[in-house]
Amino acid sequence: MERSRRPSRYPRFLAALAAAVLTAGGLVVSAETARAADADVATNGGFESGLAGWSCTGGSGVTVSSPVHGGVAALKATPAGSDNAKCTQTVTVRPDSAYTLSSWVQGSYVYLGASGTGTTDVSTWTPSAPSWQKLTTSFRTGPATTSVTLYTNGWYGTPAYHVDDLSLVGPGGETGQPPAAPSGLRSSTVTASSVSLAWSPAAGATGYTVHRDGAPDVNVTGTSTTITGLSPATAYRFQVSATNAAGRSPLSSAVTATTQAGGGGGNGAELPAHALVGYLHSSFANGSGYTRMSDVPASWDVINLAFGEPTSVTSGDIRFSLCPVAECPNVESVAEFKAAIKAKQAAGKKVLISIGGQNGQVQLASTAARDAFVSSVSKIIDEYGLDGLDIDFEGHSLSLNTGDTDFRNPTSPVIVNLISAVKSLKAKYGADFVLTMAPETFFVQLGYQFYGSGPWGGQDPRAGAYLPVIHALRDDLTLLHVQDYNSGPIMGLDNQYHTMGGADFHIAMTDMLLTGFPVAGDTTKVFPALDPRQVAIGLPASSQAGNGHTAPSEVNKALDCLTKKTNCGSYQTHGTWPTLRGLMTWSINWDRFNQWEFSRNFEAYFGS
Repeated sequence: MERSRRPSRYPRFLAALAAAVLTAGGLVVSAETARAADADVATNGGFESGLAGWSCTGGSGVTVSSPVHGGVAALKATPAGSDNAKCTQTVTVRPDSAYTLSSWVQGSYVYLGASGTGTTDVSTWTPSAPSWQKLTTSFRTGPATTSVTLYTNGWYGTPAYHVDDLSLVGPGGETGQPPAAPSGLRSSTVTASSVSLAWSPAAGATGYTVHRDGAPDVNVTGTSTTITGLSPATAYRFQVSATNAAGRSPLSSAVTATTQAGGGGGNGAELPAHALVGYLHSSFANGSGYTRMSDVPASWDVINLAFGEPTSVTSGDIRFSLCPVAECPNVESVAEFKAAIKAKQAAGKKVLISIGGQNGQVQLASTAARDAFVSSVSKIIDEYGLDGLDIDFEGHSLSLNTGDTDFRNPTSPVIVNLISAVKSLKAKYGADFVLTMAPETFFVQLGYQFYGSGPWGGQDPRAGAYLPVIHALRDDLTLLHVQDYNSGPIMGLDNQYHTMGGADFHIAMTDMLLTGFPVAGDTTKVFPALDPRQVAIGLPASSQAGNGHTAPSEVNKALDCLTKKTNCGSYQTHGTWPTLRGLMTWSINWDRFNQWEFSRNFEAYFGS
């Protein structure tokens, strides 16, 4: 949330990412001389039989008749957004044997490699091949390796690349046997809409399939995954099978997991079925003017006091006070303010302290700062008799340290300490404690493409940095209302970029929260879907309040699509969520300035 507009951080991020791409290096390994008895063990390396034997991500690969290096066909694969157009083939090999991998390629940033070698996986690449260029690398298989995966891929956002006459020369592999059934299948984290599963690796397996209620559900290469999009309070039966080049194993023993009943986390069950959330400028004034607590209309169900701010960025010591009289001539007294809060609560409303905002950078980089945060926030809640906490960390408050790559197990102190602090506050105040969050899209949905500094560094370490906080606190979370404004274009689950200001942006961004998504495109690290009762859409109340103001008619289209699956436009959601909690806006003050257009539209739509 902002006191005044600020420039978007996206140009800086994209520039840094481009620099990382331009400086990324590839490993080039000289080829070994193949033995006379060796054979080409790759299948359909000339793509004369279409894509037989090959699998390309997201339908990115096709065969074409021109340009070709040899024969009458070649592979053409087109990167798009977070998809680098990776095409793979798993081949059978012999243990402890030497192999030479080569291919002719054409295009910019074309990669060729082999994984699962059992020794050192290899790759080679070219930054530019305007005409056919040969890539070659070599490796030796491990003592127990019976299969390897060959791959070629492009780079994000670059044009299509071409591949032809790919070969893997070495000793022919034995057909072998399918792997045994995996053992040790177990469930761990269970929410109202997801179940996390893990199992022990099966010898010789190159991949696994999770079966839900007897039917194949998802394919993975690792030994864990999270199944999302499940119904609350429902029992599901899971099994897993292992695969390799020889076939599929029998199914594992089954495990049954029952999803939670849901209810919106925290104190969500006490909110109206459709709630209106707004921020009240209580500690400062801007062009919208000061609004007294007693003058907030009854249509607002959750009122977030903006803002509690730290004494310094790293102190963790949060302070809150009413706007000074010199800045807000019509400010009420502290006693009047507290009395108005009690009156709102008596009418069933929730009043929270919001921490952060544009100017309130909070970095809990130490346990001392964490403890000061818990102590000082508790004092504010107790002093004003508040119902809970809203986390509105922006700017550089949250970022991921290099090497912190799994949102399910964060290691960055500012992340770990914030989670610990909020859990302490929840434990102190109990089940009635209301917890809301208002991150920007940069910290949440951007995580579909980029997470932290990335595999080669150079990305903005703040990208997706809210995801571990949301995930760790999802069972305590009352409402998540991402700010669908002051945002750059964001890629949705359709792998298309969506721009703020219309129904399409809110539909795509909210669908991501209610469907779940792989973080940084890694299908082994899926951010699970949230319960729709935990989700509200965040919008500016007027064009003066922030970039991305959405006209009421477009707001209603978004609500129609998400709750009724009508008026969806070109974007097709992955479900229908009539229990979507509602809307949030920045701010109550700006809505008053705009003749209450936002809140009146909300009431008209939901029949309040």
